[in-house]
Amino acid sequence: MDEAVGARGGIGRRRFVGAVGAVAAGVAGVAGVAGVTTAAEVAAAEGGERRPRQLFLGTYTSKPGGGTGIGLADYDPGTGALTATGVIPGVADPSYLALAPDRRTLYAVDEQEDGAVTAVALPRDGGGPVVLGSRSTGGAGPCHLSVHPGGRWLLSANYLSGSVAVHPVQPGSGALGPRTDLVVHNSPPPGPGQTGPHAHQIVTAPDGRHVLAVDLGNDTVYTYRLDPRAGKLTQVAYAALRPGAGPRHLTFHPSGRYAYLANEVDNTVVVCGYDPRSGRLAPGAPQSTGTGPGISYPAQILVTRDGRFAFLANRGHNSLTRYAVAAAGARLRLLDTVPVGGDFPRQIAFSPDQRWLFAANQKSGSVTVFAVDTRTGALVRVGEPFAAPMAVCVLPR
Repeated sequence: MDEAVGARGGIGRRRFVGAVGAVAAGVAGVAGVAGVTTAAEVAAAEGGERRPRQLFLGTYTSKPGGGTGIGLADYDPGTGALTATGVIPGVADPSYLALAPDRRTLYAVDEQEDGAVTAVALPRDGGGPVVLGSRSTGGAGPCHLSVHPGGRWLLSANYLSGSVAVHPVQPGSGALGPRTDLVVHNSPPPGPGQTGPHAHQIVTAPDGRHVLAVDLGNDTVYTYRLDPRAGKLTQVAYAALRPGAGPRHLTFHPSGRYAYLANEVDNTVVVCGYDPRSGRLAPGAPQSTGTGPGISYPAQILVTRDGRFAFLANRGHNSLTRYAVAAAGARLRLLDTVPVGGDFPRQIAFSPDQRWLFAANQKSGSVTVFAVDTRTGALVRVGEPFAAPMAVCVLPR
């Protein structure tokens, strides 16, 4: 959620990104940063042509001054500069977004009391996006979704109901069929200050056989097997975090043997061992986020494709923590924190080539762009913040 829940605060989830705003400025000085690919190098790699790439902005629509759907923008793959291109209307409170493996369909949660997920076709013939329809998630306040790597199933997490749902993806069209499963996190009991389960993320492990659901309210990560024919989830294990941790977001090391878990409520990060055969997650000791004693709520954690660096978004402290990954993924070494250049970085995402890192800053209504040094993991902010009121999710295509 967008504020810490229970022991460190109440739920405040109804803020929104409205109409997309101005163009980000250039990237003076970035070309001189070691390891950062310049515009000329990108153009050379693309045969002398640098085409704009598409980017989607997750938003809220239910508040006064909110927008009308999913924000659209282009980014320059050589400079990272953003340009507003419009809005996909008719999608209610699309606060989290995901792309199909073939990148031809966009999926959004409809984070409302009667939760839903929506599919949007992304034609390649030059036509605009087409909303294909929505399906009920069977719960309230869905805040995360992901597509199973095979592209056949959409997984979603209902925060307010503490449940996870499965929907079939129709071959060819990418449209969603009726829900095939809904699992409520009834046990273990809620953590300190919590009134019930709060499913915050659902993601498929690199082994492809297991699905993990992170529940902030129960201080638990659940492991399921997904029946690839029936779309049913069967719980096979669960990992308990220390009471009051408030786990929010998990990402895997490329080896598939370790995962990194951001704990929203107690402001820590945990390295977890992962057994691909059983799907069991083994949390280690909590580690510092580098934000000090003040108020800070970890949001999303990312790891680079080469497995050398990890980055954590910190709301309140308004920074990005940089870690070096050591011992083949088994350890995180805190390097530093970098000001994010905005207020309340809710979500971060790499460009597909990982040359750029985008941060969606909810309270300042902006997206900031960082060049990523591939050799040191250093982050260099480029240009001015891109105006996107109440930005809660950014997704480069």
